[in-house]
Amino acid sequence: MAQKMPDWSEVPLDLLVSIGRCLNLIEDYLNFGCVCKSWHSVATKNNFNNDLSRAPWLMLAEEEDNEVRKFFSLYNGMILNKRIPKASRKRCLESMGWHITVGEEGEISLLHPFSGVHIELPHQNTTVDYHNHQIDPLTCFIGKAVLSASPSHTSDYLLMVIDGNQRFLSFWRPGDIRWTRVKCEGIKYCSFTDMIFFNDQIYSVDYSGCLLVCDVADVVGPELTKCHILAQIPTEPQDMPEHLYILESLGSLFVIARYGVQLRLVQDDCDRVPLTIIPIIRIIQEEEEIREDMVCEDITYGTTNFRVFQVDLAAVKMTETRELGDAAFFVGANASLSVQASRCPGIKPNHIYFTEDFYETYLSYEEGGGLDMGVFNLADGSIQPHYNGVSLSRFCPPTWVTPTPY
Repeated sequence: MAQKMPDWSEVPLDLLVSIGRCLNLIEDYLNFGCVCKSWHSVATKNNFNNDLSRAPWLMLAEEEDNEVRKFFSLYNGMILNKRIPKASRKRCLESMGWHITVGEEGEISLLHPFSGVHIELPHQNTTVDYHNHQIDPLTCFIGKAVLSASPSHTSDYLLMVIDGNQRFLSFWRPGDIRWTRVKCEGIKYCSFTDMIFFNDQIYSVDYSGCLLVCDVADVVGPELTKCHILAQIPTEPQDMPEHLYILESLGSLFVIARYGVQLRLVQDDCDRVPLTIIPIIRIIQEEEEIREDMVCEDITYGTTNFRVFQVDLAAVKMTETRELGDAAFFVGANASLSVQASRCPGIKPNHIYFTEDFYETYLSYEEGGGLDMGVFNLADGSIQPHYNGVSLSRFCPPTWVTPTPY
């Protein structure tokens, strides 16, 4: 006689709560909530072990079905496929476990990938002087987004974004019907690359390598923001980085310089990428004749190096370092972050985990983008590429996500 399969939905709720509180991995907790409706009802914040390790997961978009996001755990290689209809055909940035999604029509929202909570934000056309600063495609209008606090825990939070073709700073607060531009007093122009909330202040870096600071209270006030330059990366003009990040690690700020992300001419066969370049139209004039030609340039891209600078706020300077101790950095389309490797099995200390976040590259190839990802060893400068098996996308490149169940 065939053995009767147990009905897991009949497990008493008090026993399910006890089991949930014993789980030590976020992967196990998310799978726990997927068993059935009764188990899902128990997987709430009140029954959640807040001490679970939260090493970032790698989120991949499935190009065949843009509703599907694949979450890959670096700890045990577990893959979680989740259908997120509200992320379909949208670019996703990340902060504190939340997605900041930007759609093809310019719509913007906050979306939690696991709880499904969705918060509509003002359209990008409510930013200051929008029509002079919009980007084609509209999905690339926001270059970076950082939350001051998680919407899961409070309604008193700020969402800062880097937006437009000039990469301005703007912000939104719950209740606002439009985006507010941060206007820096005494500074004519900055093209920002990254920012972070730290000790009630906003620290940001721009493409010239400057580190800037302003008070959060000053930013949301009615007057011009008193923003000033603290320091500049000690580099030669010919060695300016192509992208910059800023993050906090164990109470200190670090600025990370990245090289090789922009398109460049191929130097040799080893420099090529296995993608199909989209031809560009060039206007060619020959004597009195003007014609259009489709040109396929032999170009490539890919990260070649990182440099890390520790910020000394007391001395107001940045010093290069090649030693992060137990820390590992995660950079890309996510809010830049650091984790303690000893608390996150599978993560290597003194390494930089990176994904592709330079939007022009994945718009330049027919297959989309996502190849420029891997792990950089800060001690010896070696790079371990991690693009095998990555689903390329023209909407949402691979992104680091801090997994939170709510």
